[in-house]
Amino acid sequence: MTDTERATAVDAPRAFDAAVRSGTGIRRLRGGALWTCGIALLALSVAVAVTIGPARISVADVWSTVASHLGWGRSRLSPIRDGIIWNLRMPRTLLAAVCGAGLAVCGTVMQSLLRNPLADPFVLGVSSGASTGAVVVVVLGVGGGAVSISTGAFIGALCSFALVLLLSHTLGGTTDRVVLSGVAAMQLFSALTSFVVMTAADAEQTRGVLFWLLGSLSGVGWSDVWICCAVLVVTLLICLGQARTLDAFAFGQDAAAALGVHVARTRIVLLCTTALLTAALVSSAGAIGFVGLVLPHAARALAGSGHRRLLPVTALAGAVFLVWVDTLARTVLDPQEVPVGVVTALIGVPAFVLVLYRSRRIT
Repeated sequence: MTDTERATAVDAPRAFDAAVRSGTGIRRLRGGALWTCGIALLALSVAVAVTIGPARISVADVWSTVASHLGWGRSRLSPIRDGIIWNLRMPRTLLAAVCGAGLAVCGTVMQSLLRNPLADPFVLGVSSGASTGAVVVVVLGVGGGAVSISTGAFIGALCSFALVLLLSHTLGGTTDRVVLSGVAAMQLFSALTSFVVMTAADAEQTRGVLFWLLGSLSGVGWSDVWICCAVLVVTLLICLGQARTLDAFAFGQDAAAALGVHVARTRIVLLCTTALLTAALVSSAGAIGFVGLVLPHAARALAGSGHRRLLPVTALAGAVFLVWVDTLARTVLDPQEVPVGVVTALIGVPAFVLVLYRSRRIT
């Protein structure tokens, strides 16, 4: 440890307590206002996004259908229009919200945990592993039809993350080793995916796999929504419970240890939690990039760096963002659909450059 790091670790408890005491009532009120506005904006976004498409549907129609299926009355719509809303557009829109919220939360946690502003949910190789698992099921037919593409993707993601844990533990377990192990796993599973597609897939399979690899919310059902939503809620509760610990990691792992944080155990718990959430989201929606990279930076500009306020705001921002990105992806070239990951990249790259430019001006 250098003299600077040693001094930081010694002064960390006083600096941390001062940072905590600086959270005044005005800032808490601001956080509450952000959450309230975010929830209202998300509800409005979902209601409006469901109305957009070839079939002409109003917000009142959406409310009538939702109320009917929740047992609050009878729908006045025809069975076809009711089915379009409840069975097609609503689960897709809600899954977009869940995926956006989950990826944004994972990005926030990983950027704080690894102290790397470029960290995102896929830095642990989870996306590449999920892609390999999905390709093995689709192209090679592993499982004989008994294993779905989502199941294959989830298993592949877990295998990739297990490899990252093994490599990082073997190499010392520091944050830079975790990132390097993730990069190695990402390259390995990406190569395996390309090899399988090039050697065993026909043209139709290649097109379908490529579309899924770029992120797609088409064909999702309510089961996908419930599973991903349950994992998101559990993950968010765990991360909120560790909010003070995540704040401590902002001072570095040595300083966090001086504050009484069990660094290794906390890192493993939070990495496993975010990896499982990412695996669940990727297995349902494919690889959707830039959400977990850009949204945390935008949310910090609104809510500050305290994770008790930051995590809910980030989740709401990610949910609203991906709802509208998916709406754009399925309508901009109607009847052809654009992969969601393509749209997030087209929007995310300029946004990330803007974030970097603003941070450069601040520093």
